[in-house]
Amino acid sequence: MKPNTTLTSKTLLTALAVTVLSVSSPAGAAGKLEKEDLKFGFIKLTDMAPLAVAAEKGFFEDEGLFVQLEAQANWKVVMDRVVNGELDGSHMLAPAPLAASIGFGTKADIIAPFSMGYNGNAITVSNDVWKQMKTSIPLQDGKPVHPIKADALKPVLESYKNAGKPFNMAMTFPAGSHNLKLRYWLAAGGINPGFYQPPQDISGQLNAEALLSVTPPPQMPATLESGTISGYCVGEPWNQQAVFKGIGVPVVTDDELWKDTPEKVFGVTQAWADKYPNTLKAVVKALIRASIWLDAEHNKNRHEAVEMLAQKQYVGADYEVLANSMNGSFEYEKGDKRALPDFNTFFRNGASYPSYNGAIWYLTQMRRWGQINEFKPDNWYLETAKKVYRPDIYLAAAKELVAEGKARPEDFPADTGLKPAHNDFIDKISFDAAKPNDYLSKFPLGLKAKQTVSGGKIVE
Repeated sequence: MKPNTTLTSKTLLTALAVTVLSVSSPAGAAGKLEKEDLKFGFIKLTDMAPLAVAAEKGFFEDEGLFVQLEAQANWKVVMDRVVNGELDGSHMLAPAPLAASIGFGTKADIIAPFSMGYNGNAITVSNDVWKQMKTSIPLQDGKPVHPIKADALKPVLESYKNAGKPFNMAMTFPAGSHNLKLRYWLAAGGINPGFYQPPQDISGQLNAEALLSVTPPPQMPATLESGTISGYCVGEPWNQQAVFKGIGVPVVTDDELWKDTPEKVFGVTQAWADKYPNTLKAVVKALIRASIWLDAEHNKNRHEAVEMLAQKQYVGADYEVLANSMNGSFEYEKGDKRALPDFNTFFRNGASYPSYNGAIWYLTQMRRWGQINEFKPDNWYLETAKKVYRPDIYLAAAKELVAEGKARPEDFPADTGLKPAHNDFIDKISFDAAKPNDYLSKFPLGLKAKQTVSGGKIVE
């Protein structure tokens, strides 16, 4: 039965307005902080920006929080340190808490009360691969027509196969958005990215035509330049860095793959959230203010944001590299710079809201490639999403911001239900979050219905 969980935008605006009237003062809206000194982790990517902005603009301090931000080596370290309590919370890959909840990789109860934003990734290939791909891509005014589909990569893979060479590509973490988005792009072009068979085989390379493996984000350009890999999927600034260094070409961005795709979340353990509920709400309030600031008035603050991120303690990349995508444009081939105003979105269109739709989409892709290696009924997807993604905490923080005059009710047009079906994907396959198994059945490649991976093969 389709879950009846929808709270309309009008209802939400009313609820926020009622909160404004019922709270006598901002002080009455917030409970006593259980913990004030906090340490949060992040990976050196532009989409950690809400954390940097909340620190630099004093939004954490406004909430009575003293926050230390600490760069982490890779996504596994992020998960391990959040779970063992070395970090209070962290910038995380959007699917990672979902994977932890079902025991793929790290087993832990982690919740996501805030989305760090939409989009921000691209798939980059080496100059040699691009040269071969380009012969299959139509041109308009002398430039490749976008979006570029993986169909153009298929002849390149054939040439590698004929030469007896593996075609290696990198992503950042098995239970990560880059892995699942790269797989989606490859499969949409008829290229098998491989299957998982946990716990016996967690390489994800069973029956693969393109071999995907893990490389930490900042190391992607150097690994590509060395020839170890022929392409990768990663967040910024590491695609634009390849362009600036002249070592590779981004061929597709994730907002071309799926418009307004959720990319990162802010995550804490369920135990931490239970122990420090008022502190968590204060953290989310500060992050919401930061995301509003980042998108305010047609991105008027992005120049200042890029200067922040360029600092060594945050992303530490050159201003020009960061600005190339953060300021509403994106450079593919050197000199082929195009307007992509929503490439990095932090607040508008619901970008900061932890939507069940995004969670369910990621779960379908985990099922598709065997990370979830057994059939799950439709209601399981929503139940799992609700356990991990927490719009209730987000909305409680939003209500207090409205009561304090720091945000407007109309700033929050999101709802707590499932969005209508849509086909904003590169392959135009329609996604209905209420019918995940029906969605999976539409793909030529990937597990569906009662299929599992056993003995390295797909079995019914």
